Amino acid sequence: MNLLEVDRINSFYGDSHILFDVSLAVEESEVVALLGRNGAGKTTTLKTIMGVLPAKTGSIRLSNEPIEALQPFEIARRGVQLVPEERRIFGGLTVAENLELASLSAEKPLSHEAIYAYFPRLGERRTSRGRNLSGGEQQMLAIARALIRDARIILLDEPFEGLAPLVVRDLLSVAETLASQGRTIVIVEQNVTAALDLAQRVYVLNNGHIVFSGTTAELRAEPALMKNHLGV
Repeated sequence: MNLLEVDRINSFYGDSHILFDVSLAVEESEVVALLGRNGAGKTTTLKTIMGVLPAKTGSIRLSNEPIEALQPFEIARRGVQLVPEERRIFGGLTVAENLELASLSAEKPLSHEAIYAYFPRLGERRTSRGRNLSGGEQQMLAIARALIRDARIILLDEPFEGLAPLVVRDLLSVAETLASQGRTIVIVEQNVTAALDLAQRVYVLNNGHIVFSGTTAELRAEPALMKNHLGV
């Protein structure tokens, strides 16, 4: 059964038409990657799902319940968590305080110790303020804030961007652990290799249109498409 269904959404920034009849589906416990070049509409798709940018037309359903008319906080309460590219952690709060703040409105938040089991580095840095964390540590904290809310589906927007290869490896390992435990993840990522290693299925966007949907194996079998739309 599909946990998330997006049906022919059209999204605009002002008068600019960004998404054109975009449709996708994500099953429970599945990892799906949204790939495409810069400006293809990937982040806009996540923002539309989250209600940050309302869809002008089309429908979005979570467990077969319509959510396209809801505010972002209402969608979050239903178990959808967006980890934005900008991370948006609170620089003046400690790691532990960032986590506590994120857990306040969750029905059944995970414990801090459960989070530190996923991210031992955050456990070591629990009393450090967000502004004093490295880029990789900030990204860990951004993901941890979504995870502590026991999200039904996590939307990851460029989680590996600008990070050192060793940090990407560690974050990818955590994401793989979450996937193996049945977490549902939608990932937008320019690091195509990392995204394909993590995901079971892929949608490729180009200029706001879906130009491919299929398994990672099926995409890898289309080298011309990967070169044209992903630059690899």
